Amino acid sequence: MARIICVANQKGGVGKTTTAVNLAAAIAKAGLRTLLVDLDPQCNATTSLGAKPAARHPLVDMGPLRESLVETALKDLHLLPGSRNFQDVEILAHAENGEAALIRHHLSRGLSAYDYALIDCPPSLGPLTQTALAASTEVLMPIQCEYFAMEGLTQMIQVIRNVMQQKENRLEFGGILLTMYDPTLELTHEVDSEVREFFGEIVFDTVIPRDVAVAEAPSHGQPVLDYAPRARGTRAYLELCMEVLERV
Repeated sequence: MARIICVANQKGGVGKTTTAVNLAAAIAKAGLRTLLVDLDPQCNATTSLGAKPAARHPLVDMGPLRESLVETALKDLHLLPGSRNFQDVEILAHAENGEAALIRHHLSRGLSAYDYALIDCPPSLGPLTQTALAASTEVLMPIQCEYFAMEGLTQMIQVIRNVMQQKENRLEFGGILLTMYDPTLELTHEVDSEVREFFGEIVFDTVIPRDVAVAEAPSHGQPVLDYAPRARGTRAYLELCMEVLERV
C-alpha cells in the first residue's frame, strides 16, 4: 500500500509546494514509484515540473486517474496536474461530506500502482485540505523560520487531530519541517529551538536552507535536484528524503 503524504500548512510562502515537488523528485530518484498530486488551484506544483494545468481537475472529472497522469523527466515520477477551472475549484473546495468521500475514494483507487504519493494542498484549513488529509496516511507540515512560525500552528494541528479521530482514518503525523533556514540569523535559531522544544522528535533533523537555486528551479520547470545538483537545497532535500524513507 502506498504511503500517502499530505504536505499542508494554512500559511502561504512556507515552502509547501517546493517541498512537495522536491521531496517527490528525491523519492523517485531513489527508485520508488512516486505520484505528485496537485490540489492547489494555483497549480504551482504542476508548472514546477514543466507541465500545464488540466482543463478539468481529474478528481472532479471522475474519469480513470491513469488517463490524466502526466509523465515527468524523472522515470519514476508521475504528476496528477492541478486545474485552475473555477467551477472545479469550487467543487473541490466546498465538497459536502458525501462528495468529499467520493473524491477520497477516487483518489485512493488511483494510488495502488505507487509506492509513494505526495499531495500538495492549498494554503488553507478548508474542506479541500481536510479531504486531502483524510485520504492520506501521514501529514508533513513545513514551517518557515520566522517570527510568526508558530502562529496558526495550533489550528492546523487541531484540524489534523480532528481528521485522525474520524472513523476508519489512518492519518499519522509525519513530521514538521523547518524551511528557509538561515543559520546567520539569531531569529532562525530561536524558532528552531522553540519548535524542537515543543514538538520534540516529530521535527525533522533536516532543515531546508534559503537557497537561490531552490527559488529559481520552478521557472525552469525542474526540481532543484535536476536544476542545480550541487546546490545546498538539493543536498537538504536528499537528506529529507532519507529521513522520510527511514520513518516507516
